[in-house]
Amino acid sequence: MTAYEELATRFKALAHPVRLQIVDLLRGGDACVCHLETALGKRQAYISQQLMVLREAGLVDSRKEGLQVFYRLSDRVTEELLQAAFGDVSAEMRSPLEGCPCPHCAVPEPIRFHKNSS
Repeated sequence: MTAYEELATRFKALAHPVRLQIVDLLRGGDACVCHLETALGKRQAYISQQLMVLREAGLVDSRKEGLQVFYRLSDRVTEELLQAAFGDVSAEMRSPLEGCPCPHCAVPEPIRFHKNSS
């Protein structure tokens, strides 16, 4: 594959608004599908379809952790393109999302100790 073909493949994968949002979110760090669902307000099946396109283009890869699958950017050139287009990753992109059940966002309940009345 020539350099032009590689670049065309990358641009084709990025030429969809939701895929562009996904890779921009992944600049903030690894994310599972449920996190992307919450952030984008899209269904799991739709997010998975878009991730498949990004994976096939070589822009993202995944790792399994228990029952969760986490996605991350795997292409340095894409990171540089996003940096040029959007600037630095905001702190908001790294912070937990309200209502997201993923391990990154879920806040554990505090441990409460009950006094013994004896």
